[in-house]
Amino acid sequence: MFRGVLLVGVASALGQFVIACDDGQRESPIPSASSPPPTQPQSPTSTSSGTETPLALPADPAALTKAAASGDSDAVRDLLARGAPVNARDATGLTPIMAASRDNRLEAARLLIAAGGDVNAKDGTQENAFSIAAINGHLEMLRLTIAAGADPNAINRFAGTALIAASDRGHVEIVRELLTTSVNVNHVNRLGWTALLEAVILGDGGPAHTEIVRLLLAAGADPRLGDGQGVTPLQHARNGGYTRIIALLEASTR
Repeated sequence: MFRGVLLVGVASALGQFVIACDDGQRESPIPSASSPPPTQPQSPTSTSSGTETPLALPADPAALTKAAASGDSDAVRDLLARGAPVNARDATGLTPIMAASRDNRLEAARLLIAAGGDVNAKDGTQENAFSIAAINGHLEMLRLTIAAGADPNAINRFAGTALIAASDRGHVEIVRELLTTSVNVNHVNRLGWTALLEAVILGDGGPAHTEIVRLLLAAGADPRLGDGQGVTPLQHARNGGYTRIIALLEASTR
């Protein structure tokens, strides 16, 4: 009799305790010693061993060249970090550093050179980042490629140097910079023309080409070297009526 009353009292007390706890704030069950530990979210760049997983290569093989051409330095950094080939070529042989040089993207070019971008690599027309800078008149880019080891005597499909190309285009500061290198001022291209001849034949006789003629002569350009038919720079200048260039050439041949 006494035992029955005691059990009823205990059951009643337990019922009240459960009701009191069940107020919408049930406690989470305490795991047993055999329960597996809760899983922790994994970083997308980490493995369960704590080592970093490599970033995926870009799906577009031309992504780095496109980023370099547009001057998107952040994209260039990201793509290089993901392992994009720094000297990858497109169908024309264009590399990322060539694209950066063509469009004068200095910061992108610096990043590419630091990652191993080859300033002497040539495209299908035998131009490279160095000559592309010279042709387009990009002075700071030219200096950057020279500092990176560009060969000033590299030749293009016309067997001409960057100095010849810059001279005919009237890029005074480019010519001035190139003449500080070991470039051969009297190099003859496939057409039989030197830088001096191209400055006269393909120039307009104006202030830019006149200054280039002066710079070339001061650097040792030979005014007696004629073209394939033996016509000298002075004769070409007279044919064009380039008075100031004529005066410079006449003075240099006395």
